[in-house]
Amino acid sequence: MNDVEWQHKFQSVYQRGVQAWRANKRSPETMFDSSDKAFLESIGCTAQELFDFIDDQELYGEPDYPTVLAVQRIRKDYLNQEMKGQSSGHVASMDDLPAKTDAVEGIAWLPRLIVKARLKLRGEMPSELMYGCGGDRPFLQEVGITLPEFLTLVREHGEDDSKIVAAVQASLADKR
Repeated sequence: MNDVEWQHKFQSVYQRGVQAWRANKRSPETMFDSSDKAFLESIGCTAQELFDFIDDQELYGEPDYPTVLAVQRIRKDYLNQEMKGQSSGHVASMDDLPAKTDAVEGIAWLPRLIVKARLKLRGEMPSELMYGCGGDRPFLQEVGITLPEFLTLVREHGEDDSKIVAAVQASLADKR
């Protein structure tokens, strides 16, 4: 499936999800059929992840569709390029995450968000966790980085937390 085809299909699945949500089918099980779930899996997305994005958009007005598409594009590219199209088969435990209050260089939330971004890239998010949740979005807005930009930053720097932290600090300095 080429780039245009998968994006068109993704948008159709997203729009059907929005329609289902508005019809009170507000769970990943009722929002998406088996064909939708198979497609999402093929691009490295789960029904839970797309449900979370739609649910937050409908309840809070964000993230918007272009942001969701950009995040999914990064995940799909990571799956195909770094993971050679193969799932790791691992799902992280919530116990694997830093606490929301943990800080690095005085920046609370950042350690947790770094781990969440790595899990999103690898497709290892537990169902009760969302990359781009109501805690992530205000944090990133405050530091002046978008959800897709942060995911790209983590992808580019891999396990090197110091480079990620430095980029966040630089963005914070630019905002002031």
